[in-house]
Amino acid sequence: MCSVNVGSREPNPWKRAGWTGIGKEPVDGPVRVGVPRAGDSGLDGDFIGDRRHHGGPDQAVYAFAAEDLGHWERTLGALLPDGSFGENLTTSGIDVNASPLGERWRVGRTVELVVTVPRIPCGTFAGVMGTKGWLKQFTAEARPGAYLSVAVPGLVQQDDPIEVLHRPDHGVTISQCFRALTTQPELLPGLASAGSDLTPELAARVRGR
Repeated sequence: MCSVNVGSREPNPWKRAGWTGIGKEPVDGPVRVGVPRAGDSGLDGDFIGDRRHHGGPDQAVYAFAAEDLGHWERTLGALLPDGSFGENLTTSGIDVNASPLGERWRVGRTVELVVTVPRIPCGTFAGVMGTKGWLKQFTAEARPGAYLSVAVPGLVQQDDPIEVLHRPDHGVTISQCFRALTTQPELLPGLASAGSDLTPELAARVRGR
């Protein structure tokens, strides 16, 4: 893993929420990770402005791959330091988007996280990037990064290893789920094969409710 990133409270000119914590910065030293309440982040010191759409147990931690940041650096011709996409964990050596729903990671010595849902880009993300057509461009790539829930709390820090402890065999990946929720809704019924690895909200979407 490359870095652990948290964001402080800042004004948000792009949303009615008024405040945002999307501006993540790498942290030196260990950061406590725990199971958050609705609308909160799973990382100590990490602020969430739009508590209705972000945070909570199923979106406790957001991971994005350094390899994908590198892709966007080349595409946009811009420097994108760790945390640039609002991620809490900038990973390396693991294909976050190919992770199936329900995949379980150990980060560092004790923390265990479970892949839950893809990140759906929002207006704040578009505003921060400031690139015309950014949301459409980002969505088309289907490399959204993953939200994770916290199965075992503990401490994480920069350069902690990530080990895959369990990989479900249903094959429903973050990238497939993202396409189903955005550009290819015809894929939505196929997510049902993930079974109990669907979050309650995602399961309701699959059932058409």
